[in-house]
Amino acid sequence: MSNPSWPSPLIPRQAVPSLQVPTLDHGSFSLTEDAATNFTLVVFYRGLHCPICLKYLLELGRLQPEFDKRGVKVVAISSDMRERAQAMADKLKAPALRMGYDLSLAKAREWGLYISTSRGTTSIGIEEPPLFSEPGVFIVRPDGTLYYGAVQTMPFARPHFDELLAALDFALDKNYPARGEYVGTL
Repeated sequence: MSNPSWPSPLIPRQAVPSLQVPTLDHGSFSLTEDAATNFTLVVFYRGLHCPICLKYLLELGRLQPEFDKRGVKVVAISSDMRERAQAMADKLKAPALRMGYDLSLAKAREWGLYISTSRGTTSIGIEEPPLFSEPGVFIVRPDGTLYYGAVQTMPFARPHFDELLAALDFALDKNYPARGEYVGTL
């Protein structure tokens, strides 16, 4: 049985939904007003309660200069409120990493993210919010169209940032098009 409120998946080479969130130290982030030279890497993470997110974002912060060299802007976003996002940023100690917060769950769903319910306190002793989005990684072209997308139902087995860097090198060198764009009859 289908759920009429569930959006269609995002399609490569087509426009992604609008995205605007506050960030901790870098003003407001707007995907349409902050287009990168080559791509924008949008990393949606679960929130402060997720130890796997911390490890994942530490790697992103470490590799951010490599994305910068390739003309790729980076933003990490959660549905956490400012205080929780700041606590995550304090753990990361990566001041150059733009940390967005207050992502509405309706907007998360527009982007095709899965939504989970709280299971209480996590293994690191932090209470999960009543509802929160699961991870997603998107690479968006400057024109606002989807180049790459990966969404997950679980916190683990996410795309590796070093592999994304290698893929971006290949894509930029070969002018490789976004794939998965066909929506016609099968």
